[in-house]
Amino acid sequence: MESKPLDPKGKLYLIPTRLGDDVPLEVLPISIKKVLEQVNHYIVENEKPARRFIKKVSPSKSQRSLIIHSVNKYTDASEIPNYLAPCLNGESIGLLSDAGCPGIADPGAEVVRFAHEKGIQVTPLVGPSSIFLAMMSSGMNGQNFCFNGYLPIDKNERKSTIKSLEKSSLENNQAQIFIETPYRNDKMFADLISILNTNTRLCIASDITLTTEYIKTKTIEEWKKEQVELHKKPTIFIIQRDF
Repeated sequence: MESKPLDPKGKLYLIPTRLGDDVPLEVLPISIKKVLEQVNHYIVENEKPARRFIKKVSPSKSQRSLIIHSVNKYTDASEIPNYLAPCLNGESIGLLSDAGCPGIADPGAEVVRFAHEKGIQVTPLVGPSSIFLAMMSSGMNGQNFCFNGYLPIDKNERKSTIKSLEKSSLENNQAQIFIETPYRNDKMFADLISILNTNTRLCIASDITLTTEYIKTKTIEEWKKEQVELHKKPTIFIIQRDF
C-alpha cells in the first residue's frame, strides 16, 4: 500500500503573546517556546515588540536568523501574499500580535485569510486573549455575546451607539463587548455611567493577567458610587441589560 506524499508546505503558526510584562511562561504554554525555537520566519504587528518577545521566551535564539515582515494599518494588503512565500517553499511562519492572540481585533486576520486561500495549514496555539478572559470573568451571557471593537469618537455617534448596544443586549439577551484607546478610558467610563440605564450591568476588565489586574461587574447605579482609574490601562468593557 503506497503512502500519501506529505504536504510540502510549511505551516502558519498563530502565536499568542503576553498582555503585559508578565513572566512569559507563567501565562503561556511551553508549546509556544518550542515553536519559537523552530521557526525563523515571522509576520508581526510591529518588529521591535516581536523581537523582544522572542528573545524573552527563547534567549538563546539568534536574532540574526529572524526574517520579519510587519503587517499593520500602514501595510499594503497586496504585499501580504508575498510574506507567505516561505510556507509555499516548506518553511513554517509564525504570526505574532503586539499583545494577545493574533487575528482577534488584530490586523493579522488578513494574513490568515490569505493563508487559507493558498492552502496553507493554519495552526492556532493556546494563549491569552483579553477579550475572552474578560468575557469569562464578567458573569454575563457566555452563550451569546458580540465584540464591537472601538466605538465612534464623535460624541453624538458614540451616545447613539451605546444606546443601540444596550437595546440589542436587552432584546437578544446578548453581552456587548468593546474597547477604547487606553488614554480615553476614563472618558468612556464617564459616558457609560451617564448614558446607560441604571440597572444595566457593566464589567470593567483592566490590566488582565498583570499584578494590577482589575475585574469587576456592577450595575450602572452601583458604578456611580465608585471611582475607578483606567487612564492608559488596557481595558475591556462589557455591558448587558437584562430587564
